[in-house]
Amino acid sequence: MQGAARRGPPSDARSEFYARIATHQLAPLWEVIRTLLAREPTTEARSHVWRYAETRPLLLESGALISAEEAERRVLVLENPGLAGASAVTETLYAGLQLILPGEVARAHRHTPSAIRFVLEGSGAYTAVDGEKAFMQPGDLVLTPSWRWHDHAHPGDGPMIWLDVLDLPLLRALGPRFSEDHPEVQVPEPERPGPAFRFPYAPRRESLERSLRAGACDSYLGVKLEYIDPRTGDPVLPTISNFLQLLPSGFESRPYRSSDASIYSVVEGRGHTVVGRGESAVTLAWGPHDQFAIPRWQPHVHVCDEQAVLYSASDRGLQEKLGLWREARD
Repeated sequence: MQGAARRGPPSDARSEFYARIATHQLAPLWEVIRTLLAREPTTEARSHVWRYAETRPLLLESGALISAEEAERRVLVLENPGLAGASAVTETLYAGLQLILPGEVARAHRHTPSAIRFVLEGSGAYTAVDGEKAFMQPGDLVLTPSWRWHDHAHPGDGPMIWLDVLDLPLLRALGPRFSEDHPEVQVPEPERPGPAFRFPYAPRRESLERSLRAGACDSYLGVKLEYIDPRTGDPVLPTISNFLQLLPSGFESRPYRSSDASIYSVVEGRGHTVVGRGESAVTLAWGPHDQFAIPRWQPHVHVCDEQAVLYSASDRGLQEKLGLWREARD
């Protein structure tokens, strides 16, 4: 089977033709087909690390500049340097660091984008979903599914900081972005509890250790477990997959890539991740509470001298539902 013929620069006749069809809002597919239908996924996103030692002081400074009431949500957006201005950490996910101070309330609202909160620091604050409160501790995962009323409040002491991840860029592309403010600042407590939406860290940390002791350590991923809805066996959210991953002391993973881009949050330990190959490779050094992004289909290797635990979020579950997800174990 013969390959496609190579095309040189457009001739004068072609250039004139392209100019004429452009006035009719038409364009030649043959000039862009290899970009639209690339052999492998391409991305404008870049690998990047947001160091907590640098972001935390800035987040606390924002607490003196704007109140939770005025800001509605006091958040510093993690902007991927390859997607500047898009409020996106990957092509389909938004991420940000949110601060709530003692005595503050972030008023109730709801929106079609789904969201998670992964707690980094503090205690005594809670997220309420449809009025049901979940007090949060570091390492906890809290869900606010699509179109559910939710508010945050902090009756405790000290700053409370968590990572927000939403499917905002995905819904921006699909279109159905709606939001609504609740008539009350906080939603009244329900008469009966709803489905679980808080996943405490401690039992999941123990699950990782049990799997490690049982020898379930993948040479590419370490021990990686997904947060699953116990009622359905599906990912806890349809558009945001959530994972907890243990890397043993001295671990160096084999090169791995997948079609879903990920935002990581370091729960425990220190190490580094090498993204890419050869001269284009980037090394991301990370430690506790740092966040880092790995673009889709980028080979990467995790290395750590001490045991580490990483949380990550991606759109893997959605890709799997659509029959699109792929991985490569190089």
